[in-house]
Amino acid sequence: MKVSIITPSYNQAAFLEQTIQSVLHQGYSDLEYMLVDGGSTDGSQEIIQKYAGQLAWWISEPDSGQAEAINKGLIRASGDIVAWLNSDDILLPGAIEQAVSVFTQFPEIGLIYGDVLAIDAQGKTTNRLKYGDLSLSDLAAFQVIGQPSVFMRRSVLEHAGYLDVSYHFLLDHHLWLRMAQLTGIRHVPEFLSAARFHADSKNVSRAAEFGEEAFRILDWMETQPGFVAILRENRNRIKAGTHRLRAFYLLDGGDASGSLREYARCFRFNPGTVFRDWKHLLYAVLSLFGLDRLGGVYRNFRRLLIGRNLKNE
Repeated sequence: MKVSIITPSYNQAAFLEQTIQSVLHQGYSDLEYMLVDGGSTDGSQEIIQKYAGQLAWWISEPDSGQAEAINKGLIRASGDIVAWLNSDDILLPGAIEQAVSVFTQFPEIGLIYGDVLAIDAQGKTTNRLKYGDLSLSDLAAFQVIGQPSVFMRRSVLEHAGYLDVSYHFLLDHHLWLRMAQLTGIRHVPEFLSAARFHADSKNVSRAAEFGEEAFRILDWMETQPGFVAILRENRNRIKAGTHRLRAFYLLDGGDASGSLREYARCFRFNPGTVFRDWKHLLYAVLSLFGLDRLGGVYRNFRRLLIGRNLKNE
């Protein structure tokens, strides 16, 4: 199977080369790799030119944001399987081979997603994000999956339509919902990528805005015939999921009181959703009372354990 990977980038020179190398070093023979730069001024273009001979296509020009940049590549993609990898994330060795193997084994599946390592700006592993088998109703309740470990059949993507450029934060989740209405999705219990969390990444610097788009997606689902039954049967769980997502990102953005308010709203709709998030809820309470240093000690201890476990694997 031919695989197309698109990397959107804008002023990410600090991480871009590692991202490019993680794709080119996959060793997969039938690879089409494209890079779409938004007119960077930080030296990114020089890095891209260094690898231009190994790219199927690249461009550097202003765009309206991440969704437009990715769409430029997706429209040109000719692979049977497509994915995008942001310019601060990396593919883990053998990721493409594993994805192709699953698609070959399950021809009825149109989207697969693996687990994701969380790394910091220096590339150190800080967390391991493991998912499970999710249904369309789970996605509707905003159980999100790690975008860097998602691979799609191009035929299903084209049927669902490309990214909606009006979304800037949950653009991927909106696409997964549209695709999951058309095809089976499957979890691959392997780490396929590493997502980098750093001060300039959107999930840190603009965390509060993720919640706003969750409510936009909920409004969108209300207008879609394919979600009528799902909303009727899971309305409280879905509404709880929107508040839980907003709480999660508000906490990431440093707004502990706002996060706790959202968790309270989440509890009113579906207490079980809050209980599954108890660690974040506890950290929000600690932060509110100025005890978040205890959470920092816990995270550092957990990071140390994860590092040791990875060395032993």
